Amino acid sequence: MATVLLVRHGRTTANASGVLAGRTAGVRLDAVGIEQARRTAARIAAVPVVAVVSSPLERCRQTTRILLASQPGTPLAPIEKAITECDYGEWQGRKLSELSKEPLWSVVQSQPSAAVFPGGESLAQMQARSVSAIRRLDAEFEAEHGPGAVWVAVSHGDIIKSVLADALGMHLDLFQRINVGPASLSIVRYGANRPDVVSTNTDSGDLSWLAKSEAPADAAVGGGAGTE
Repeated sequence: MATVLLVRHGRTTANASGVLAGRTAGVRLDAVGIEQARRTAARIAAVPVVAVVSSPLERCRQTTRILLASQPGTPLAPIEKAITECDYGEWQGRKLSELSKEPLWSVVQSQPSAAVFPGGESLAQMQARSVSAIRRLDAEFEAEHGPGAVWVAVSHGDIIKSVLADALGMHLDLFQRINVGPASLSIVRYGANRPDVVSTNTDSGDLSWLAKSEAPADAAVGGGAGTE
């Protein structure tokens, strides 16, 4: 099975100021976000990836350029609209401190599957499009490059959380239990029987083992021996 590294973009000026950027154009990484992306790039550099797929928004494309600069080869770098940020509609561009007072806020926190952003999309729609895209791309890269292929998807916090919830078999109403920090890296392998969630929300650690081993077809009863 192929392996997808889910990378959230580094911290942005909007993140630092507590604004829900959404799909606002021109939102870029701040100095901290650039360093976060560089650290993640250094981790991934130990693994030859076949592609780095990016959300079309600038903060993800900026993160992608940093990741590509550390790659030993020349992986594909397509843009995928289906993993772009959630359409927050009228919530876009507003302070989180203000949004937390809205009645919809509690729905987003406790029953995300029922949340529909005014003038935007629902969280259920967001999950459906992003999960479909990640699974489709994963199957395409495995078919072209073999079961040992590793690829990267650079996207957004809620997108990655929803993909991880699906891979973990969690209802969308539980996805707020998952944390995905700026420039964090999560690893998922989609097997014939079930997804294998290898790690979530990591910001350090050696990844060179990904270039040396293929995932077993079945889960190891008892936990297995792990990686060297």
